[in-house]
Amino acid sequence: MKTLAFRLGCGIALTAACLAGPTVQAQSAYPSHSVELVVPFQAGGGTDALARAFAESSRKHLPQSVIVVNKPGASGSIGWADVANAKADGYKLSLLTADLTIVPHLGLTKLTYENFTPVARLNADPSAITVRSDSPYTTVEQFLEAARKNPGGMRVGNAGNGSIWHLAAAALEDKTSTKFNHIPFQGGNPAVLALLGGHIDAVTVSPAEVYAYVSAGKLKTLAVMADQRVKGFENVPTLKERKIDLSIGTWRGIGAPKGTPPEVINVLRTAAAKTAAEPALREMMDKQNLGFAYADQDEFKNAIAKDDAYFKALIAKLGLNP
Repeated sequence: MKTLAFRLGCGIALTAACLAGPTVQAQSAYPSHSVELVVPFQAGGGTDALARAFAESSRKHLPQSVIVVNKPGASGSIGWADVANAKADGYKLSLLTADLTIVPHLGLTKLTYENFTPVARLNADPSAITVRSDSPYTTVEQFLEAARKNPGGMRVGNAGNGSIWHLAAAALEDKTSTKFNHIPFQGGNPAVLALLGGHIDAVTVSPAEVYAYVSAGKLKTLAVMADQRVKGFENVPTLKERKIDLSIGTWRGIGAPKGTPPEVINVLRTAAAKTAAEPALREMMDKQNLGFAYADQDEFKNAIAKDDAYFKALIAKLGLNP
């Protein structure tokens, strides 16, 4: 009887273990619940639009939803700090931008790109000089000449002190012997709205962030800070065409907190690659003139490190470092 009871007990225990095994495994599979994607800027800009399009298109390639949350402030530092300090389990990610390689060198945050594990880059865009359609300036030369005649009088909006668009305008000052009045906003979209309202004279945000208003005839772009003309802005010259040797812009990609397990990162890398190939995402990027520039983890990581070194040197040259 004891032997029979022992065998029955073992059989029941083994059966329970077999039944529990798949359940435990399923519960531990990543992701088992929704993933938060933090956008460190206000809603409405190019970064926010890309994040939301990515989240929507990722539904086919992740078993759980990606939820976009905006946490703007301090040139992106507030949102990035929230993710960098989160549990490194893959359930809180960030939209990383080129600003992350800038603000540490301005003394605005102790965070650096090394606080994150890159997943994939999705996009890259240059800065562009844009004014209202009723502005008296029809060429970038006219705009710069007016700035020279009134040092500090030209109000140029950006996405926040230390943002890529602030640095782009500062670099333009350095290249052209001009002096602007830099007006910071909590993101590119608020700066554009201020321009539409006539509160500032120009913005140096990306073409994507002004495209809708340029198409509607409310704004006009005078030049792009790129090596080549930009799709959708084929009639707009580059600064280099105007003999100003300046090419500067942003990129956007997905990042996780440093220390996130490799197996989780691999799930995200695979999903990001498939999501980036989704026609819906590419169509949205084309419509908003967001430049597609996909790069997997290693290439993305190397590009970030290169930009960090570039902006560190540029900030020192411009005397913007603390």
